[in-house]
Amino acid sequence: MAKAEATVEELVGMIERGELRLPEMQRRYVWRSTRVRDLLDSLYRGYPSGAILLWETDEVVPMQPFAITQQGNPYQSTRLLLDGQQRLTSLSAVIRGEPVSVRGRRRPIELLFNLEHPDELAVVTEVNEDGDEEDDGEERIDDETDSTEDELQRRFDRMTFVVGTRKLEQMPHWVKVTDVFKSDSDRPFLKRAGVTDLDDPRSEKYSQRLARLRGIRKYVYRMDILERNLSYDEVTEIFVRVNSLGAKLRSSDLALAQITAKWRGALKTFQEFQEQCAKSGFDLDLGIHLKNLVAFATDQSRFLTVGSLPVVTLQQAWKRCVPGLEFAINFIRSNAGIDSPALLSSPFLLVALGYYGHKRNFQVESAEAQRLRQWALIANAKGRYSRGSSETLLDQDLATLRQGGGAEGLIDRLRLQVGRLDIAPEELEGRNQRSALFKTMFLAFRESGARDWHSNLAIALGHGGAQHRLQFHHIFPKAALKKKYAAREADDIANLAFIGGKTNRQISDKLPIDYFPTIISKSGAAAFEAQCIPTEPRLLDADGYRLFLAQRRKLVSQRLNKFLGVASA
Repeated sequence: MAKAEATVEELVGMIERGELRLPEMQRRYVWRSTRVRDLLDSLYRGYPSGAILLWETDEVVPMQPFAITQQGNPYQSTRLLLDGQQRLTSLSAVIRGEPVSVRGRRRPIELLFNLEHPDELAVVTEVNEDGDEEDDGEERIDDETDSTEDELQRRFDRMTFVVGTRKLEQMPHWVKVTDVFKSDSDRPFLKRAGVTDLDDPRSEKYSQRLARLRGIRKYVYRMDILERNLSYDEVTEIFVRVNSLGAKLRSSDLALAQITAKWRGALKTFQEFQEQCAKSGFDLDLGIHLKNLVAFATDQSRFLTVGSLPVVTLQQAWKRCVPGLEFAINFIRSNAGIDSPALLSSPFLLVALGYYGHKRNFQVESAEAQRLRQWALIANAKGRYSRGSSETLLDQDLATLRQGGGAEGLIDRLRLQVGRLDIAPEELEGRNQRSALFKTMFLAFRESGARDWHSNLAIALGHGGAQHRLQFHHIFPKAALKKKYAAREADDIANLAFIGGKTNRQISDKLPIDYFPTIISKSGAAAFEAQCIPTEPRLLDADGYRLFLAQRRKLVSQRLNKFLGVASA
């Protein structure tokens, strides 16, 4: 294996000219803008940023496009990028000022640089233990921010790079990173920041910082280049081993590499079905489609055996698993009322439902369908696949179905895991918006006709426009609770409701004792009853907060149990 070095600028140029290509085994571009921000910050500070793994070959191998535009490869041989795609795509987009393609959508990566950033690192990156988060465009319930604008601005001022916002763009000491890379002159940035005299002490400081930012183009990456005489299968094995040992990729990414090595063109087949599902409202990670494929190929969910499966087995399993997942999506949406993957506690529910449909030849009697719906809703509410090893739990359900069991067998297995199927008020205590129960609260409230308190629009994930986009709202604002209660208590699930963004901003940091009467006078108490919110005055000031939580937990648990079709204990 040869060793070489290349600057960021050289590598970006190689991508633009088409000299660097992506093999089919690679996953798509998945980084969020915040990951790009952190990469820029690391390079700006001269921190280590790993190596780049390439393979030079004359062999004709299946490839996929970069997420950023490229010219045609001018050379007969090809350099394939095996490790470093996320970093180099991100840097290419920022330095060239070009958008990236993410699941058919093109978006720019807009970062801002703070000319007045502190000299010392002031903001510590929060590590995501689950690996890369994908920018999947999925519908979500937005968090409402109780921090004041001044508090947010103070946090931004401690940062060197931020993801761009319109407000920050208007501030003279924040400059667009791409604009800096595209210009060798400091003058426009200094002038905009109010520096008109070289004797101004900011002139030298800002110029040094702009030069340091542009210096990222000269950052040197070490390149490991695999030998030309290696076969595609050998390179795939190297790719899998490197990423397994380094824990850089998820198991589904490594499985994809092993599958595409033996089944040429498979990635396009997978992506076409992925796009089909996305058009129906279920934009699922490619890893879920692979998990579904493996379940149908091996009757279990782990990727360990993928490398040893014959290509014909994979192809036959794909033909079976596609209609299985189509059944699952149709059932979960039409029968269970879960119309977005954002409302699933785990997409593994779809794998189990698809396998169920296949085993029944997609023929389900009415009573069985009702029990299957109940299993799906309770498993979703209880977080069936989030209580231990997800694969182990999914394998248990697949085994139940493989052995001839149906919805009743799945419910029995769920009961063994969680005990009682109903939701007790105590289960809501200490839970926050990340809980599976939070998603079920939304489903139950929506079924009960919950609406925004001002616009009277029914709550829904798909509302367009910032003023109508669904947010979760702290009924008692955190700012009003922080003197008496811990932050965890303020985020309790019983303190959360679903309203539109404009309504949320209008309420701001008012206590319910102050803003409830106005809403009740205009819309009646039904606006709150639909979301199980008690309106007794004694519960609506800060002193009555814990009593409010206890009362609402009782009301919510009753509503959830009615929605799930189970009797409260």
